[in-house]
Amino acid sequence: MTWLRSLRTKNNLSQAQLAELAGTSQPQIKRLEDGERKLTKEWAERLAPHLHVSAEELLFPPRMVPLVGYVGAGSLAHYFGEGDGNLGEVEAPENASEKTVGVEIRGESLGIMLDGWVAYYDEVREAPTADMIGKLCVVGLYDGRVLIKKLEKGQLPKHYNLLSQDPPIYDAEVTWAAVVKAMMPRS
Repeated sequence: MTWLRSLRTKNNLSQAQLAELAGTSQPQIKRLEDGERKLTKEWAERLAPHLHVSAEELLFPPRMVPLVGYVGAGSLAHYFGEGDGNLGEVEAPENASEKTVGVEIRGESLGIMLDGWVAYYDEVREAPTADMIGKLCVVGLYDGRVLIKKLEKGQLPKHYNLLSQDPPIYDAEVTWAAVVKAMMPRS
């Protein structure tokens, strides 16, 4: 999905509606969105006011990363990679690497304010390491759930206590973990 298409849909405009506002045709908007026609400074100046961005923002979009799923913040939620896993893209945090992905937080155990936010981490599914203890992580559990919790060492090998505002989940078998790099509201 191109930046132009993303802005158009965010503003609840069809291609035809944007074309009418900008004084052009729907096929022209489609060609711009599909990259068949270059988005020039002139086009950006025509379209930007209707998309509620500056021409510069339209010409130089933010870096995006894939949204790979939903992650449960509560002990019962366990969404991840629903459907084909193609959930679009979200704006990347400043510290993003080539491996950074985003997951939308579902649930209120991290606080009601974070429900619907995006947590970013590097998609490297490896067993938890000692340096992750005490940090907020996206964790994959043996039973298939994917949660966002603070890690604490458990009683058994490969088992961890998972902490949040909800009661802790004790001695959960964690198959992989990744430290959360950043969190931002989903725009």
